[in-house]
Amino acid sequence: MLKKLPERVKIFEVGPRDGLQNEEISVPTEAKIAMIDLLSATGLTNIEITSFVRPEWTPQLADSELVSTGINKKKGINYTALLPNVKGLERAGKSGLEEIAVFMSASQSHNKKNLNRTIEESLEIIQEVKKKSTEYGIKRVRAYLSTVFGCPYEGRINKKNVSKITRKLLDLGIYQVSLGDTIGIANPRQVEEVLESLFLVIEDQEQLALHFHDTRGMAIANSLVGLSMGVTTFDSSIGGLGGCPYAPGATGNVATEDLVNMFQSMGVETGINLEKLVECNNYLKKILGRELSSKFSQTFNSTKRVPV
Repeated sequence: MLKKLPERVKIFEVGPRDGLQNEEISVPTEAKIAMIDLLSATGLTNIEITSFVRPEWTPQLADSELVSTGINKKKGINYTALLPNVKGLERAGKSGLEEIAVFMSASQSHNKKNLNRTIEESLEIIQEVKKKSTEYGIKRVRAYLSTVFGCPYEGRINKKNVSKITRKLLDLGIYQVSLGDTIGIANPRQVEEVLESLFLVIEDQEQLALHFHDTRGMAIANSLVGLSMGVTTFDSSIGGLGGCPYAPGATGNVATEDLVNMFQSMGVETGINLEKLVECNNYLKKILGRELSSKFSQTFNSTKRVPV
């Protein structure tokens, strides 16, 4: 299974958005900007920096315009933001971003609970956002598909429904669909089955990304299955920041440091400097006042060594 691996993978850092929006405390704007600037120095080429949703939905990210215009945008890095509709699109365009991300669920119940819309209504709004995106200087639109591997209301999701929605999103002009394990319930065999079903309806494996939560400690194992099947884009969060309100005790997203360490120790290039990731982790520990869940950063801080 592991004899033919991709030579290189892409890490899509979501900590500044997906990570911080789940924090109980509101991180100061200047600290968010400093966090993103530290991430920009690690070799990451894709960083999701904020979301343009109504402030009452995610008060932790109510300063999205200030963050988007305050960071030091480095050439060669793709800075993106999440948004739910055309109103959010307008705000993103004014902030100078060239890529956005839209979101919906593979579960009808979760989609209604999270967005107050049916799946079909969400697809219609995403179509509208995609059509109008170029008017605001947006060059690419990505999509998050939540609850792909399980829903807190419906349980296991039919993989054929996942494939059907994914195909519809791609047909709307979405360049990549990130498959979310929202409540961290996926297992390696299930990941293999879902990907096999999806490969029947896509033209290119780069049209898919994997977004695992580490609720049950399975995110690294699930990522390895995706890697072995040819997936080359993985979402992750510095320090493992994040979580899910529907999964009590969830430790958040798979940690960027742990994912990068696994890939690079296997000879799969990421272009990312692990020591600089640890620097960012240590900065966030001071800001949040607690230890983060990344095993690599904890080990590195004890030994000051990157394993070879």
